[in-house]
Amino acid sequence: MGASSIDSATLARVVQLACRAPSVHNSQPWRMSAQDSELRMFLEPHRVPHATDRSGREAVISCGALLDHLRVAATAAGWKAHIARFPNPSELDHLATVEFRRAQFVSDAERARADAILQRRTDRLPFAAPASWDFLEPVLRATIDTEKATLTVLPDSARSQLAEASRLTEAMRRYDSSYQAELHWWTSAFEVSDGIPYSALASASERGRVEVARAFPSDSHPDRRPQLDRDHSVIAVLCTDGDGRREALGCGEVLSDVLLEATMAGLATCTLTHLTELDASRAIIRALVGDTGDPQVLIRIGQVPAFDAQPPATPRRPLADVFGVEP
Repeated sequence: MGASSIDSATLARVVQLACRAPSVHNSQPWRMSAQDSELRMFLEPHRVPHATDRSGREAVISCGALLDHLRVAATAAGWKAHIARFPNPSELDHLATVEFRRAQFVSDAERARADAILQRRTDRLPFAAPASWDFLEPVLRATIDTEKATLTVLPDSARSQLAEASRLTEAMRRYDSSYQAELHWWTSAFEVSDGIPYSALASASERGRVEVARAFPSDSHPDRRPQLDRDHSVIAVLCTDGDGRREALGCGEVLSDVLLEATMAGLATCTLTHLTELDASRAIIRALVGDTGDPQVLIRIGQVPAFDAQPPATPRRPLADVFGVEP
C-alpha cells in the first residue's frame, strides 16, 4: 500500500471494530478482503439463516449496518471511507468496495460515535420510556439519509396491533420445524463465535412484558427489571422505496446510524425483524406506517433503569475468518 493508503494494521482494527455491527441471529453473514487501497465487502450466502430470512433481505440489512460501522470506525481512525455500492452488477454478493483517504481532522463527536459501537448492545428486556426522546427524535431525523430509508415513529395507540402482528408471526411459525430448528441452532447456552448466547436472551416472563419480541428458546433465570410492568419504549420503523438488495443495504446503513445515535444519547435499543419476515405481519406494519414504503425493520428505543446491568456483549467471529489481505 502506498503512503496515502491506509496501512494493514489500522485497517484490521477498523474492520474488527466494524464487525460489532448487529446481524440477524448474530449470524455475521459477511466477508471482507483488502487489496492495494481497496476493501471489498461480500455477503456470505451460506451464513444466511434461510428459514428465518427466506429472501436474504435481513442478511443484506446486516451487511449495511456493517458498512456504516466501517465508515464510522475508519473516520475515528483518521480515514474517510469512499463507498461504491454494488460495483459489479454480475456479482450481487459483492455488496461494496471501499477506498480510504486521509481525513484532515477528526472531531470529538466522530470519536464518540466510534466509541458507541462498543457500548451498543441488543437489549431484549423491557425499557422505560426514553427521557430524552424529544431531543433525540429531531436529531435522528436530521442525521439519517432519507434517500436510503425513512423513519416512522409509531404512536402508543399502535401497540395492540404490533402485539397482534408479533403473535400472528409466532403462531404461523409454531409448527415450522425448519424455523424452530434454526432458532435452536443460532442460540446456545455457551458462548461460541456467533449466534446468541442464552445470557443475551429474555425469559418467557420478561418477553411477555415486551409483547413484540421474537420468541427465542432460552433458559429460565431470575426475572429482571421487575420495576417495569411492561415495555415503555418508543418503536420506530425503517421503510424503503423498494424491496431489493440495494434498498436493504441502504436500510442497514440507516439502522446503524439510528442505533449509534441512540447509544450516544444514553438510550438502549433492540432491533425487531420478525414482524417484517412474513407477508401477513408485514402487511400490518405497512398499514401502521401509512403505506409509505416497504417496512424493513423495527427498533425499540428506551431507557434502562438506573444501576441496571448492561446486557453482555455477544460473541464475534475471529478476524481471520472474516477479513483477509490479498497480495
